Amino acid sequence: MTMNHDTSKTSQDQSRASEYKTGLVLALSFTHFLHDIYSSFLAPLLPLLINKLSMSLSEAGFLSTVMQVPALMNPYIGTLADRISVRLFIVMAPALTGASMSLIGLAPNYGVLLLLLLVAGISVSLFHVPAPVMIARLSGQKKGKGMSFFMTGGELARALGPLAAVGAVSLFGLEGFYPVMVVGLAASAWLYVKFRDVPITVEASQAASVGETWRDMRFLLLPLTAILLARGFMHASMTAFLPTFIKEETGNLWLAGTALTLFEFSGVVGVLGAGPFSDRFGRRKILLVSLLGAPVMLFLFAWFGGWARFIALLFTGMTILSTTPVMLALVQEHAKGSPSAANGLFMMISFVTRSGIVVLVGFLGDLVGLKDTYFISSFLGILGIPFIFMLPRNQHPIPPHPAAPPGQ
Repeated sequence: MTMNHDTSKTSQDQSRASEYKTGLVLALSFTHFLHDIYSSFLAPLLPLLINKLSMSLSEAGFLSTVMQVPALMNPYIGTLADRISVRLFIVMAPALTGASMSLIGLAPNYGVLLLLLLVAGISVSLFHVPAPVMIARLSGQKKGKGMSFFMTGGELARALGPLAAVGAVSLFGLEGFYPVMVVGLAASAWLYVKFRDVPITVEASQAASVGETWRDMRFLLLPLTAILLARGFMHASMTAFLPTFIKEETGNLWLAGTALTLFEFSGVVGVLGAGPFSDRFGRRKILLVSLLGAPVMLFLFAWFGGWARFIALLFTGMTILSTTPVMLALVQEHAKGSPSAANGLFMMISFVTRSGIVVLVGFLGDLVGLKDTYFISSFLGILGIPFIFMLPRNQHPIPPHPAAPPGQ
């Protein structure tokens, strides 16, 4: 009787662990949106900061670098999160990022501004490294769906964050908009209440070092690195140089800004669909569709003009940006003792490849022009396709409908 009871309890625990916890996934995704709105404040406020502190363009460009440097420590932040508390890192990040980014208008000199942005960069890593681990735990077998909702929060923040920053400064002034940090403080308090009873921690005895995590995960991270490199040229050419390209082609600055907004919002649609589809049809199949479609759409975007170009732009955004939740789901499915460290390694690789490729794309643009750079980037994107077949297959595909109990 006791054995049957224990077996039944174990089965119930496993069933609860495999459930998709909609409310908690949406809560963390919404907090991702709020958090990333703060982290997008720098770019739209940079002209005002340059004017206030009399910065050179080189000094202004270094601000973004300082904010992104902590991403190099992502694997070690992940290891620390596995050993201390994934929940602690996630809960404190919105308040820390919100406070530091809301104070940049008050910075009396360049040094203080650098310090605030460094703190914000560390906080951004504290959130983004362990948060996908929590999403994976809350999503059960539907990790792709969970990652899609989570990434949608970030994509929407990138699209709406600059508007929020400009709106806040318009209302309160550069040195007076700091009270907006209250939203980040409230988000942290809400996360604490919402997740205080959610078991997310990893046993310290099971947590692996960064080196051990790399050895365990390199069968997955190596082909993902190749895919990130191939996709990186397409991604960088669109996210960094799309407004410049449209301005060169049309002479219309408003149209250039609209194009970037359309690209980001079409990416939200792609992100929302890619994860659930990968749960149903398999991670490799969805990555294959994305990496087949993105080069074609990017080529057509550069080739066409008029309304046909903007239709191609929508599909380019949907395909290029849709790969991230699928790759995050793959990493969490195959992470062993240190899921946060595994995600930290993936995010560090993504950061390094993206940062380096942006420079190469800019060099290509100077050398042959942006239009030809888009053609070259679309060709390079195709080179990532063979590496998809080096990825592991889904271990637990999700059936279209729940199986009926025996006898029904």
